Amino acid sequence: MWEDGGCEAPSLEESDVIFQILIGELPYLLEGAGIALTLLAALLGLGFVFGIVLAILEVYGDRFSSILAAAIEFFFRGVPAIVLLFLFYYGLSSILDLSPFAAAVLALGLRSGAYQSQIFKGAFQSIASGQMLAAQTLGMSKIKAVLYIILPQAMRFAIGPWSSQFCGDLKATSFAYLVGVSELLRRGSYIVAYTYGNALTVYGFCALIYLILTRAGTMILYRLEDRLCVPGFERRGT
Repeated sequence: MWEDGGCEAPSLEESDVIFQILIGELPYLLEGAGIALTLLAALLGLGFVFGIVLAILEVYGDRFSSILAAAIEFFFRGVPAIVLLFLFYYGLSSILDLSPFAAAVLALGLRSGAYQSQIFKGAFQSIASGQMLAAQTLGMSKIKAVLYIILPQAMRFAIGPWSSQFCGDLKATSFAYLVGVSELLRRGSYIVAYTYGNALTVYGFCALIYLILTRAGTMILYRLEDRLCVPGFERRGT
């Protein structure tokens, strides 16, 4: 442990003790990682639906809906994630009875949706406009053409950029610590508190878990991208 003067580093024996504590607390930390992944799945799901709706309104909506969607997207991209968390958890507490987890899902999910909308918007715009005209010529409404012709193709184009959004949202789950969600980072802080320090070792161990989760997720998305690639279009690494 560090002395009061902060000049003496932990001894080798003390380092062994903290590593033994970390090994013993590994199930506790992994449970926190599981909560972080649950939060990630919830906010990504919300963001996915919200982002697609915003992108469709911006690309295929009328002037009013396009401007409204752009304004919503601008707000959630422009306000910091921490401020959004405080707005939803502390600001709306007098109106809605939101748990810390629900507030984190709403704040981070809507923020994610604003960023995802830009991914989907680019994917929609990459589809040749003639496909929409052809679908309408065959008697399909614009909504049906988007759902059955444009959207399936756009989703395949969006997988590559979406992997970057996945990484950002996984790291953003650590912000939920600030409103009391007992995820990985908060549990790491509890260990730091009761071991009277060792912040570098404990938080470094948490960082390693985040790195493993990020790498595992991106590898799955890269494989999915290869599996669903559109023939004739450039892929990652080519």
